Amino acid sequence: MLAAAVLVCLTCLTPVAAWADDETTERLFVFKDARITESSGLAVSPTHEDVYYTHNDSSAAPEFFAVDSTGRTRARFTVRGAQARDWEAMAASTDPSTGRGVLWFADIGDNLDGAWPDVSVYRVEEPARLRDGVVTAVRYRFRYEGGGRNAEGIMVNPVTRRLYVVSKEFSGGVYEAPRRLRADRVNVLRRVAPAPIMATDAAYAPDGSKYVVRTYFSATLYEPSGRVIARVGMPELEQAESIAFTRDGTALLAGSEGPRSPVYRVPLPKQEPSARPTPTPSKAAAAEKPAERQGFTLTGALIWLGAAAVAITGIVVLARRTR
Repeated sequence: MLAAAVLVCLTCLTPVAAWADDETTERLFVFKDARITESSGLAVSPTHEDVYYTHNDSSAAPEFFAVDSTGRTRARFTVRGAQARDWEAMAASTDPSTGRGVLWFADIGDNLDGAWPDVSVYRVEEPARLRDGVVTAVRYRFRYEGGGRNAEGIMVNPVTRRLYVVSKEFSGGVYEAPRRLRADRVNVLRRVAPAPIMATDAAYAPDGSKYVVRTYFSATLYEPSGRVIARVGMPELEQAESIAFTRDGTALLAGSEGPRSPVYRVPLPKQEPSARPTPTPSKAAAAEKPAERQGFTLTGALIWLGAAAVAITGIVVLARRTR
């Protein structure tokens, strides 16, 4: 408890900008489909206008839904060649050779932090037509360098096409996949940057200039190098599980699990500090000590310790609810 509280203190003391404009945050839509009960992943279609994809959490079939901006389901797709052990996240990208959209589904949940010998991410070509059907997946298996992790976030850098997994831990990390993924062997994920405590999702901006990692309570923007840009306040949600950028990159989309769950649009302010794009998170950021990176002091820790203890209790309760 004490160690976790100190980690919360470190987060609170980070000397970066933060914002939360409740007046401009809007509820974009509510999922109307009764089959969408645990929306755990969220992505914006790369090719279809005003179309969003989501999938359910664990104990669900390997399927996903295409939803329009009113929350109405346009199509449901079954993924052939995939299992749904614990789907926790999804991402969308574009194949530069064909211009077609690509959808990624992450079967990466592991509440025992290493119970599975490997985890899987499925690659699916985005359907050209939005009508119920079956799509075929390519399965990529992964293991973490240094041992198993529980994770709930994936993202794809649109510039480098590199895949990243973000772990859900008290001392989380961003894990980089190999540049060339192999379907015939297990791919190794290597930690390249730190992540916030108990991260529940992540996403890359459409231009590759930054990425976002969200937790149950807030979201943090990072440069591709792993340097913190700013924190973004999130709307109150029953169980905050998903995050995505809008297609134009000017706002975030925040979702939640639960029947008829809402999706909110959270604008990014125009005065946002500029991010200097670099290809990938740097290994220097991964080796960086949290206390040094976040301006931690003993005095600050003592000030925040009481509040952190209360906060961590809430986090533990929320984490147990996801098991």
